[in-house]
Amino acid sequence: MADRMTHWDRVRAALSGAAVDRPPVSMWRHFFGQENSAADLAGAMLAFQREYDWDFMKVNPRATYHNEDWGVDVRFSDSDAVDSVIVDRPVKRPEDWDAIEPLDVGRGVLGEHLESLRLIANGLDGEVPFLMTIFSPLSIVGRLTESEDAMTEHLKRDPAKAHRVLDIVTETYTRFATECLSIGASGIFFATTRWGSYDRMTDEQYAEFGRPYDLRLLEALPEAEFNVLHVCGSNNMLSTLSDYPVAALNWDTQDGTNVWLDEGERSADIPVIGGISHKDALVNGSPADVEREVARVRRDMSDSRWMLGPGCTYSHEAPEANIRSLSPAYTS
Repeated sequence: MADRMTHWDRVRAALSGAAVDRPPVSMWRHFFGQENSAADLAGAMLAFQREYDWDFMKVNPRATYHNEDWGVDVRFSDSDAVDSVIVDRPVKRPEDWDAIEPLDVGRGVLGEHLESLRLIANGLDGEVPFLMTIFSPLSIVGRLTESEDAMTEHLKRDPAKAHRVLDIVTETYTRFATECLSIGASGIFFATTRWGSYDRMTDEQYAEFGRPYDLRLLEALPEAEFNVLHVCGSNNMLSTLSDYPVAALNWDTQDGTNVWLDEGERSADIPVIGGISHKDALVNGSPADVEREVARVRRDMSDSRWMLGPGCTYSHEAPEANIRSLSPAYTS
């Protein structure tokens, strides 16, 4: 082991279970006012990386990018502290599903995000692994409707229409994810959002509407070093989904309804990312509180097969001093 490893060396060692000079660390957040063009998004991500020197970058685009080319209408924000607002969605009645067709991923909003990835790849110049955030097909389809409850009703009333659109979305995003990897992304940050939770679905429902499409997408991708499954929220389905073909798992380990980091790593037998509470100490505590949280994780996990990170996107309200307490740029 080198006295001081590169970002790539450190991440690869953690993924393989080899010795590291310190655990890899990364954090991710939204810059809402800078997520509305390829150049601005790339600029925000690269500036964040330059400031904190994270070991890997999770590209954090606006969540609605997945759906805008299918007719989700958004009023963009000009403030990094204020999220954009969805003003209209394309699916209000069952027959509206019939208008959903495959997309050309090189055009429109998807094409814009591929251009942003090209700018990020050029800016990082191969020195830092970076992941593109892609939601699961069920999550993308669900966001075409007015609410999660509305989507659940569509699944019950007309599963055939739902399966047709899930096929289309899976096909489209398999092509999009393949392009992301071709541009130079080190992997996909594949997020279930709220659908990978027992608060929303049963195992049987996810086995019908979620898992087959997740696996179809992930298994169709070219080989990548660093695909990550992010299982969102409380009461998550981590134990059911942890056999997905990915390099690492990420979830909210600080949520009392989910398993802790070491238990998830042992049961899944796969590297894990997490340990930082993106809601509590990071936002409401002091640097000393954050440092105590990190010390606890390191005691539980040792220094291999895990990376330090949040359980989800952290709030812009987190004090700067707390983020610096985690940053290699300020702690190394």
